[in-house]
Amino acid sequence: MEMNIQKYRAFLKTVECGSFTKAAEALCYSQSGVSRMIHDLEKEWNLPLLERGRGGVRLTSDGIELLPFVRSVCEEYRKLQIQIEELNGLESGLIRIGTFSSVATHWLPNMIKEFLRDYPNIDYELLLGDYTEIEEWILEGRVDCGFLPLPAHAELEVLFSKQDELLVVLPQNHHLADCERFPIAALCEDPFLLLEKGGRGEITKIFETYHLSPKLQFTTWDDYAIMSMVESGLGISILPQLILKRIPYQIKVKRLENPVYREIGLVLREKKTASLAVRKFLEYLESWREREF
Repeated sequence: MEMNIQKYRAFLKTVECGSFTKAAEALCYSQSGVSRMIHDLEKEWNLPLLERGRGGVRLTSDGIELLPFVRSVCEEYRKLQIQIEELNGLESGLIRIGTFSSVATHWLPNMIKEFLRDYPNIDYELLLGDYTEIEEWILEGRVDCGFLPLPAHAELEVLFSKQDELLVVLPQNHHLADCERFPIAALCEDPFLLLEKGGRGEITKIFETYHLSPKLQFTTWDDYAIMSMVESGLGISILPQLILKRIPYQIKVKRLENPVYREIGLVLREKKTASLAVRKFLEYLESWREREF
């Protein structure tokens, strides 16, 4: 049963990633190992599941038909493992967390370190993505919980939230580098490097709120690429305060004249149906938040 589940997971991950290589990296398998598991499934079921091409793989019509059933089997197996955990106590388990880079860099290491002191046999899977991807992972059950800007999807439960101020980053020689607060209108004077991906962006909302039209020079979801470009004098940007901790770049950081914040929440589908390991971890996060925040 366990071997079949591994094959099903390899199939799901390959569909999600669009290639055997990316699926193998995500699952910590070899590329040939993932390819072989998919081949074994196709042989066992006597059906072609994936079309292989130079651009990657895609589902066949048979694969499309079977995908929801494979996903359902994996989810039911996960629930079975949860019940086994409940009966055996918290001696082992897996916690899957959807997150973005600033939270993964500055919050999660301390959170996990504290939890591991009491539960050293728990394993973790961190999936880094943009806001839209993380929300989809939580809704689909790909991760147990995740960090998202609020408000979250109506079907998700918010455990706690934390404000994170959005700050302007400038080259050190910028003519407003010594200002006390950065003027909102001045955001349109220089080329702007936008930190966004997908349809949910706090920074775009700032421009919409103040009816501004920035000179968009570059858009990316990489915080550090933005900082490097600002350091090189290619433009200015707005970044979350959380990612600006312990940065190696020579840049200036300024508060906006009218401070703007994002609200980060820890969300999940339903706490009462989470595994024992996840529920216990969430309790630790609540305790950690009260001390650290």
